[in-house]
Amino acid sequence: MLDIKDFSIFEDQVSFDFKGFLIKIGSYWKWFLISLLITFTIAYQVNIRKQKIYGMETLISVKEETNPLFTSTTSLVFNWGGTSDQVQTISTTLQSRSHNELVVDKLQYYISYLVQGKYNLEDAYGAVPFYVNIDKSKGQLSGGLIGIKFLSENIYEIRIPFASQNVSLITYSNNSYSNTAVEQGDFVKRYKVGEQVSLPFLNWKLQIKDNPGFYKGNEYFVQFNDFDGTVSGYRGINVRSDDKGGSIITLGMQGPNKARMVEYLNATVKMLIKRQLDSKNQFATNTIAFIDSTLVAMESQLKETGNELKTFRKDKNIYDVEAGGEKFSDKILEFDVKKDEVTRKMAYYNSLKSYLRNSVDYSKLPAPSVAGIDDPNIVMNVSKLIGLSAQRSEMAYAVKSDKIFKDFDNQMEAVKNVLLENISTAKASLQGDLAVVSSKINETESTIKQLPEDQQELIKIKRKYDLSDNIYSTFLQKRSEADIVKAANLSDIHFIDPAKDIGGGLIGPKTSVNYVLALFLGILFPLLFVFIIFFINNSIQNTEDISKLTKIPLIGVIGLSKETTNLAVFDKPKSALSESFRAVRSSLQFLYKQQHVDGAKTLMITSSVSGEGKTFCSLNIATVFALSGKKTVVIGLDLRKPKLFAEFNLTNEVGVVNYLINQKTVDEIIIPTQIPFLDVILSGPVPPNPAEMIMSERMKDLMEELKKKYDYIILDTPPVGLVSDTLELAQYCDVTLYIVRQNFTKKEMITLLNNRVKRGELNNTSIILNGFENKAKYGAGYGYGYGYGYGYGTYSNGYHEEDRPKTIYERILKIVRPRVSK
Repeated sequence: MLDIKDFSIFEDQVSFDFKGFLIKIGSYWKWFLISLLITFTIAYQVNIRKQKIYGMETLISVKEETNPLFTSTTSLVFNWGGTSDQVQTISTTLQSRSHNELVVDKLQYYISYLVQGKYNLEDAYGAVPFYVNIDKSKGQLSGGLIGIKFLSENIYEIRIPFASQNVSLITYSNNSYSNTAVEQGDFVKRYKVGEQVSLPFLNWKLQIKDNPGFYKGNEYFVQFNDFDGTVSGYRGINVRSDDKGGSIITLGMQGPNKARMVEYLNATVKMLIKRQLDSKNQFATNTIAFIDSTLVAMESQLKETGNELKTFRKDKNIYDVEAGGEKFSDKILEFDVKKDEVTRKMAYYNSLKSYLRNSVDYSKLPAPSVAGIDDPNIVMNVSKLIGLSAQRSEMAYAVKSDKIFKDFDNQMEAVKNVLLENISTAKASLQGDLAVVSSKINETESTIKQLPEDQQELIKIKRKYDLSDNIYSTFLQKRSEADIVKAANLSDIHFIDPAKDIGGGLIGPKTSVNYVLALFLGILFPLLFVFIIFFINNSIQNTEDISKLTKIPLIGVIGLSKETTNLAVFDKPKSALSESFRAVRSSLQFLYKQQHVDGAKTLMITSSVSGEGKTFCSLNIATVFALSGKKTVVIGLDLRKPKLFAEFNLTNEVGVVNYLINQKTVDEIIIPTQIPFLDVILSGPVPPNPAEMIMSERMKDLMEELKKKYDYIILDTPPVGLVSDTLELAQYCDVTLYIVRQNFTKKEMITLLNNRVKRGELNNTSIILNGFENKAKYGAGYGYGYGYGYGYGTYSNGYHEEDRPKTIYERILKIVRPRVSK
């Protein structure tokens, strides 16, 4: 288990041991490995569950095509404002709602064909062996999955799970929704292929495709989706123009089904070509419609005059009647035709003027050439007005900017004003032409009145017939011209590379990105955990922390005990832990020598708070002195919380307290132990006034008598940070050992120790760092675990007693219950 004591960061220091920090982090490679395994496993599972995303493209060009049959008299075409404007218009059109509605409706992409993949449902458009012909005028189950299982080549089973007693229906003819009641549970029914399915929630015919392959026993799913939602999804088609060629446009789509995207890209371009060609033919279409309506009226009039002429010729010598009148008939026909041309132009101008003033949609205007008008200004402005009107109507589905519409309205208003001026000028000129023709007709009619009555009647009837026939023939000719022009028109949009699945095209998911992210997070999480532990920790971690906080010498570092008893030195005298206590013994002997202490030597062991290992250190320091042949006694002076007796399986009935209250003598309270040369004096019963008892003269007498009997006297005292008893014992001691426990003693306790030493409350004080594990600094390889050079890992073979291998149970217990130095 990760332990905060394994990390020490130099606080409040100018320099930072970055190399040492990296080594510490590296010593916890197992945690990083576990974290990376988890994150990479998650990334792998995410990657294999993600649908593959493909990218499909089609390339088209925009080139203004001129009608090869275009003349001044067949000006029945208009463009969209030049190639540059067409590119912008095409881009807008391809992303418009109206355009995509037409494509989605044609392809019926609101119907999803699905199969069950390894992890989720997958789009199987183009791969299923069937298709459904739906009745758009009737409701279909909206959003729910319709299971289809082929029991044989001609029999299939429909299965629909209804979670409630009411379901939503969608009618695609008008894109409306409704509800119908159903029976809750699984609906199951069988049908033949091609049989009409007529249910309250389903109306279709299922047909098998050509070359369907093997499909018996397979299961598929059909789903009817929202029409508007489907259209919105396809409006995101990527449209970009080539920087090198402004007339080249690339259309792109991304999705999980290549067949669906290929068909949609090609269909949207074909629909665009059709719409653009329809717009380009708008003049011709309007003209043909106008001519057709006129021809109907002229045909009736021509038939009537023909019957009248036929009736007149009956029972008459037509040759005698016609003699002498032919030249007048030809002459007045010529004038009548000229007058009709002028009149038709005047009528067109009047109609156009009225249309401009009273209408806002100019896309239905017929071409001026239908009335014989070839004025380039009028032809060009009418063409431009139709084009602007068509563009504005198209952009209403894709653009929501009022400014753009205002710009179009301003342009159309300017063209209208110019046209109205052109009409006024043209009409003034036509008025003069009409007056001249009318004058000539009057002169000719005066001459005709001098002819015989039969000849006048024949000329009159024939005049009407010839005029009608001439007009009819003229309109037939113009209609033929319009048909030719319409048939000869070419779209300005051309395929360069139609969309096609040639393999490849895979663009996602970005598995490498997920693995990079897994690597990053796999390292980040342990690091964050480490730093969080560090920043909330304020305890002593290593010797550097001690040297940074105090000038009091550190004379020993005691490793973490792995034994269940506190008599670690006695149980394993050759262990690395025992060597660390021998190092402390050597340091103490140097201190005694430095102070010129002769005879019995006293040692007081204390700490800041309970649990830092005072008793553990007292016993083992006393043991190393006793094992060296020195008579040693350990005195349990923690009268408030005695625990020394438990280490030797004794009872705490007799001890120091009994001596201090004159119940026992010194010899009566001394208890020999199983360790040669080591005796122990227990605390005895817990008194009500421990501090006062320690301050008594009897305590001084006790120390004097013990100095006569022993070489070393070890005082196991209460924590100096909690009670004042220890301070009263300082006067009897030659050296004070202050126990600091790694990851337990708070740093502010060292400040309190400094103050006590500075005030002289503690004498000849030194520090021992207890419960130390330093694997985080140097790693497990060199194991500098126990003080100054004791326990050299792999280099210590033969010098230290080896620990027996731990059982699995002991390892689990170690993880569940962390080791604690007593």
